[in-house]
Amino acid sequence: MHKILKIVALVLSLAGIGALINIIIKGDETIKGLALDGDTSTVEPMAWIAYIILGLVLLFVVIFVFKNLFTSGKSLKNTLIGVGAFLAILLIAYLVSGGDTNQYKYNGLVASDGESKMVGAGLVAFYVLGAVAVATMLFSGIKKLIK
Repeated sequence: MHKILKIVALVLSLAGIGALINIIIKGDETIKGLALDGDTSTVEPMAWIAYIILGLVLLFVVIFVFKNLFTSGKSLKNTLIGVGAFLAILLIAYLVSGGDTNQYKYNGLVASDGESKMVGAGLVAFYVLGAVAVATMLFSGIKKLIK
């Protein structure tokens, strides 16, 4: 598996270098002129290589996270507690937030009461999670100072 990953990394690296050389050879002005005409064939290979690399990284992250979760019962328990706490904060934020009496417009449309409530819930959840993050950082800093 390790050997295959090295070969894939080498191939993607060489393809990226080739795409970069092609971009450098054509120059900025030529690429801008082609892009104005709708021709993006010069930069598309570089974008596709980046998409492939991003996809592979995300795939491996997900695979290894789930592998680690299911091999250790303690980590699975801690993860489920964290996800449950996050969902509880979202639910409480939704229940606490009320609809707004003002009418808001976006893209020429009036926001509904449900959309207004969802935005309010998002803001409340953001504030709660931000406060928890600040409190955690303060607690950690104070704990290090005491030791």
